[in-house]
Amino acid sequence: MLGNCQADGIARALALLLPDARVTLVPLATLRRDHATLARLHHHLAPFDHVFSQFFPEGFIAGGNVHALARNDGRVRLYPTILFPAFHPDMVHVGDVSALSAARLVHSPMGPYHSAIALCAYLEGRTVDETLALFRDDVFARLGYYDAWIDASAYLLGSARDIDFPLDAELPRWARRGCFMHVLNHPKFFVLADLARRLAREAGLAPLDLAAEDYLADDLVADAVWPLYPEIAQRYGLAGTIHFKPKERDGAAPVLLDREAYIAGSFTAYARHPVESLACPRVAAWRGDPAVRAMFS
Repeated sequence: MLGNCQADGIARALALLLPDARVTLVPLATLRRDHATLARLHHHLAPFDHVFSQFFPEGFIAGGNVHALARNDGRVRLYPTILFPAFHPDMVHVGDVSALSAARLVHSPMGPYHSAIALCAYLEGRTVDETLALFRDDVFARLGYYDAWIDASAYLLGSARDIDFPLDAELPRWARRGCFMHVLNHPKFFVLADLARRLAREAGLAPLDLAAEDYLADDLVADAVWPLYPEIAQRYGLAGTIHFKPKERDGAAPVLLDREAYIAGSFTAYARHPVESLACPRVAAWRGDPAVRAMFS
């Protein structure tokens, strides 16, 4: 099982659903450090009957991307990376996103996740109180947040079809369960359990007939959890919240930040960086559009 932070949950679900199987996780984040070259990775994977992998591009390991790994190897099955920002359309990354390294990203109180509104307001010289006032219905509408489902679902379904793992049946099923994402790239565990069950069945295996989420904890809930803004939740017929939960510290109880505390913490974090390092394409586009920029003035 090769993948990002989502792969750990899928691997745990597979181990539960296939009790006689040996399931091994190969994190993409440490691929180069652990295996150095594609040839050495092939050697590591040789004993396994099935290899499930998310997409990884050139640069993660010397020798090629995931397609090079899969070439002439019928064991390799690609499975989708779940990215779905529709519930959290205000979320962005800040910094050198192209570097493919979290170490090159600027961190807020929510780790590598930021509010585009808060960042834009900071760059426009707004105060915390002035920024807080921007979290409202007409601003969200003007910024396209209420249309985010269209683009998010098109991207998810399209990228899944591209690797021959369509999610047209799964997406509406997940949506019926409410907000199925903790942040834009961390699905709730029942989503990962669905992927694990399907991988096992389509590989010709016989997983136990049970819901893995009824037996295993959702480890990603210990990481950052972005609020489903009440104004957005209302559009989906769901309950919303204004509370941000940063990644939990080992052994410590979770901490919740309301909007004001999150914005203030973000501004403090931004002040530690030169302005040119606070790079975000979406915010740059807003600041280049006079009509949008006027909302932040």
